[in-house]
Amino acid sequence: MPDILHRISVDAPRERVHDLVASADGIGRWWTGRPADGEHAVGARFGVYFGDAEKPAAVMEVVADAPDEIIWRVTDGPGPWLGTRITFALRPAAGGGTTLLFTHAGWAEPSEFMGGCSTNWGAYLTSLKTGAESGAFAAYPAGEISRWDS
Repeated sequence: MPDILHRISVDAPRERVHDLVASADGIGRWWTGRPADGEHAVGARFGVYFGDAEKPAAVMEVVADAPDEIIWRVTDGPGPWLGTRITFALRPAAGGGTTLLFTHAGWAEPSEFMGGCSTNWGAYLTSLKTGAESGAFAAYPAGEISRWDS
């Protein structure tokens, strides 16, 4: 099965990066523009919303939440996302900061949709990086590069 992979160097402590990935408010700051709903605890589920949507674009179950790794399993959302796993592995970077190893794994097959997701993940992970470093986030809609209605 194909996976989306990204490696990002973040000039911020691991704890700051972790808090942005593992909290409802943090997820809203770098990714969706709105806080996630639900609880970010192992075994719990949370939904992410973009724009004025009343229905979550995706629902994730928190599989793991450790200082060096956060794992979500997609339980609802776009068909190709169902059952996939999203992992944020946080490693100490040489000279300080954090290396973020991102994986969106378990796609059934490569597709145009997967390519658009990879592009947008890169943009949103850049938002996470710049936000963790300077507070200048570029969450949705600013961070969306590949539009789904195009």
